[in-house]
Amino acid sequence: MPLDKMFFVSQLAQRIKESERVAQRSEAEAREAARSSQTESEKKEDGRAAIEFGSLATGQAARARKAQEELSQLASFTNRGLPKYQARAPVGLGAIVDVSIQDDEGELNERTFIVLPVGAGTELSGPGGDGFLSVITPASPVGKALLGKRAGDSVEVVIKGEPREWTVVDVA
Repeated sequence: MPLDKMFFVSQLAQRIKESERVAQRSEAEAREAARSSQTESEKKEDGRAAIEFGSLATGQAARARKAQEELSQLASFTNRGLPKYQARAPVGLGAIVDVSIQDDEGELNERTFIVLPVGAGTELSGPGGDGFLSVITPASPVGKALLGKRAGDSVEVVIKGEPREWTVVDVA
């Protein structure tokens, strides 16, 4: 599984930056709407719209701050260098993990994850759009289930209320 981890980290950072830009733009638009969407008499009669736009702007500002914090955490993690995993190494932060999953029909499917400090649930694509992997964090349910496991280990993961058995195929 010779995948370039920095390719995926960079892709995640770009997604977070885009989310931050959208949140900042939405905050500015909501603040402007709160100030200018009504005439003075309308503002006196019904200030609810201004309050709602103000609340929306506050929420978007919080979203932008969260994105900035995530970018900082991601940069801090990558500045220490991405860890290399040897055969039979336990799953940890920075690992790319392949698991096999048996579906309801008994078919085996494989999924690939990358364990990062932020970005849980984000789906990333491989170079040239080849293949997909999902970001998991140590705090996410899937991350908690896989941390410390090694190739060949089985874990039980609850998906949509249903327990599933996954087998760790490879850790890189």
